[in-house]
Amino acid sequence: MGADTAWTAASGLVLVLFLVLHLAGVALAPLDPATFEAYAAGLHGAVWLPVAELALLAVGLAHAGFSLRKRIANRRAGNRAQLVSRRGEPLAALAARGQAAGGVVLLGFLAVHLRQLRWPRPAAGGELEALQAVLARPASVVLYVAAALALALHLFHGGEAAHRSLGLLTPANGRSIRAGVRLLAVLVGGGFVAVTLALGLPLLPAPGGVS
Repeated sequence: MGADTAWTAASGLVLVLFLVLHLAGVALAPLDPATFEAYAAGLHGAVWLPVAELALLAVGLAHAGFSLRKRIANRRAGNRAQLVSRRGEPLAALAARGQAAGGVVLLGFLAVHLRQLRWPRPAAGGELEALQAVLARPASVVLYVAAALALALHLFHGGEAAHRSLGLLTPANGRSIRAGVRLLAVLVGGGFVAVTLALGLPLLPAPGGVS
């Protein structure tokens, strides 16, 4: 196993952990707005947060860089085979083929998301209002849902590939890991879709109304 492959897998698993924690936090917004505001204010007031954000950004950029370098190396080695599912699973094949494109979509979304809700960061007590202002625009709802679906597909293949790259996937546990990873992909991607729609749909203008 090459170093790039190992680092791609390890950094990807770190990002998955962040996504699960992030979803757990933002899921409070439609379920318990007051708790969400208290959670956001406490988190954003933590002295360690800037360091954690820089570390997370570094991990994300490293993941993208290692993935790109691995893809370029495969191309130079003449590996241009079209991925198909040997288990008769076209969705798995689609997720595998779309890893690069999905990564580009997610990087683009991340830049927009940070520009909307991080630079500048909303004041304490105004986090939900800022999020609702973003999701009051139909284009933003479409973007956030599309990014969540791209994330689900990325995890659908990437989680299994990461376990394989780290030597954790064996014939004995392969079925269980594959099922667990795919369930996680559905829960994380579906969770972000649900939060987006729960917050955004009530704010969108009615058909024929004035935006």
